[in-house]
Amino acid sequence: MAKIFVEAYGCSASFADSEMISGLIVNGGHTLATNSTESDLNLIVTCSVKDTTANKMMYRIKSLKTKPLIVAGCLPKAEKENVEKFSENASLLGPSSLGKTLEVINSTLGGRKQIALEDSDLSKVGLPKVRLNPTVGIVEIASGCMSECTFCQTKLSKGDLSSYRLGDIVRQVQTEIKEGCKEVWLTSTDNGCYGLDIGTDLPSLVNSVTEIPEDFMIRVGMMNPMYMPRIKEKLIESYDNKKVFKFLHIPVQSGSDKVLNDMKRGHTSQTFREIVKMTKEKFTNFTISTDIIVGFPSETEEDFQKTIQLLDETKPDVVNLSKYSARPGTDAAELKQIDASEVKRRSKVIFDQINNISLESNKKWIGWKGKVLFDEKTEEGIKGRNYAYKPIAVDEEVKIGDSHTVEITDATRKRLIGKIAS
Repeated sequence: MAKIFVEAYGCSASFADSEMISGLIVNGGHTLATNSTESDLNLIVTCSVKDTTANKMMYRIKSLKTKPLIVAGCLPKAEKENVEKFSENASLLGPSSLGKTLEVINSTLGGRKQIALEDSDLSKVGLPKVRLNPTVGIVEIASGCMSECTFCQTKLSKGDLSSYRLGDIVRQVQTEIKEGCKEVWLTSTDNGCYGLDIGTDLPSLVNSVTEIPEDFMIRVGMMNPMYMPRIKEKLIESYDNKKVFKFLHIPVQSGSDKVLNDMKRGHTSQTFREIVKMTKEKFTNFTISTDIIVGFPSETEEDFQKTIQLLDETKPDVVNLSKYSARPGTDAAELKQIDASEVKRRSKVIFDQINNISLESNKKWIGWKGKVLFDEKTEEGIKGRNYAYKPIAVDEEVKIGDSHTVEITDATRKRLIGKIAS
């Protein structure tokens, strides 16, 4: 029996993987260490989506390799040689190779490096897990994606779409709720194409999950706009249920159709506009989250201005802003890159714009009163979410998993501030 330290980075699917890896570790007779100092083996679940993230991963790999080390997640699959440069003796575990977890651990503890990057036939639905947050159940509904984006390594890491069966997902959600979760995240690389390979779709899944009788909330994870036209009417209807957070994460990436075409995104800026319009017509308050990349190699000043215009028109509540960085193995990495100082300038312009939009959006909630589920521990304390998934902080002491009626008294660009009204 060994003490194993597990550390995770990246998207919600990556954290879900780390929970399942931890569950397999405990079921396999080992124990979880609370830090790398007391461990016999370190395991890091990595992310490779951006240069800055990958650099952070490499730093952590160097820090953790003083003990037997396993590098798991997207980075070893997408950049195997780079990982081995930083830790030649580390074992490698791919994001779809969780069935090999215990075998790789036992081999590494025995001093033998093992590489397990091939996909296993083990479904991620129904695996044991050790939750990072007892209130939130992260349920992966598929692995891989159907997109071919020229800037992204995800396809290199996770491969083609493989959707999990609807009934299996529903049973997993029931397990999460039975074990005390008040909130369930339906997550994958791209929720929008869920079910295309098995004859179903995301709205059908959401409707099936809402039929579970217990009291809980559902957060539907990221979906690319490319697959939205075929499901948007049914999806908006499926959101008309009190159990579903009125929250949609749809990464548009650019306001320029030329850039979107160069990115091979498969959608236009109009696709995004139509989805935003539909949600605002159907619901009084609905949170739209999106992603923007500035400085893509073919982005001209005119293209950049179209992104500014799109954000002004649609006013998304949350914008995840990234400066383009060339990722090894992607098509866009081969193109002539824009000067770093110009990318920085564009990023600053968008950053200021989205800060103003976020503050304006959040101030509209001042005076609102309603139910808030406190679901997250942060450095500032425990944070809650209302039905539109707006982050809410209160001065009063609350426990994670609590629900309270809260009145919003103030707002910043990042959160709403309130007081408990009951």
